[in-house]
Amino acid sequence: MARRRFAEKKLVVATHNRGKAGEIRAMLAPFGVEIVSAADLGLPAPDETGTTFEDNATLKALAATTASGLPALADDSGLSVHALDGQPGLYTADWEGPTRDAMVGMTRIQDELAKRGVPDTVAARGATFHCVLALAWPDGHVELVHGTLDGAIVWPPRGSGGHGYDPCFQPAGDSRTTAEMSDAEKNAISHRGRAFRMLVEACFG
Repeated sequence: MARRRFAEKKLVVATHNRGKAGEIRAMLAPFGVEIVSAADLGLPAPDETGTTFEDNATLKALAATTASGLPALADDSGLSVHALDGQPGLYTADWEGPTRDAMVGMTRIQDELAKRGVPDTVAARGATFHCVLALAWPDGHVELVHGTLDGAIVWPPRGSGGHGYDPCFQPAGDSRTTAEMSDAEKNAISHRGRAFRMLVEACFG
């Protein structure tokens, strides 16, 4: 089925996360689209009641487009640790506690791995970053893409770049964490970067 092309000049990014909004703004800069965030417009964040990344991305995008009357782009992303049966996955942000502190989440992941006696090796600590992007229009049409990045959990955290769980994630085939990479290097391989390239090809190219 043919994808819907994006022809509008303004887009709401359905996030209150400054780092995420900045990444999205940079990735869409070449297309001359004016980006505003849900935080800029004072839009409330809807309850994420879905059971998949696709569900949550869709409900966030539809809530933002309904509230603003503008097309909206939302992402739902998370880190699935294989030795923790895919946790925290959909609930990655919840593991960060009420302050949404990624260091709290990274520490909890490390604690859970230690409790299960998982060896401190790259082979034993495989993980996958997921990013689903939902692009919604005011008429209710939604386009979805899903990007992933495979790697492993490392501890202690390393690097000062990126945001979220980047300091404890080492992509497959690299000796650095994503927080030790430049923004350009990270975006070239990241789950969000891959999802964006899929979205651009489908709807913006």
